[in-house]
Amino acid sequence: MKPTDDQILEILGDSGLVLTPTVVAFNAGFGRSHVNRRLSEFVEKGLVRRIERGKYEITDDGLGYLSGDVDASEL
Repeated sequence: MKPTDDQILEILGDSGLVLTPTVVAFNAGFGRSHVNRRLSEFVEKGLVRRIERGKYEITDDGLGYLSGDVDASEL
């Protein structure tokens, strides 16, 4: 996990909404391409679910990671 990952996941988790990389990037203050790359990795780890092209939501594992119940290194 990278230092920016928690902030990206928190935006998805706190909103409880399906969001685009552009919206997450705007709210996090990161570039869209960075957020897009991180979201793709989160999908592979099961922390985020791709709803359809360009739209993402956090999973139960992602929420568990944020609360400290899931160790991302084990995913």
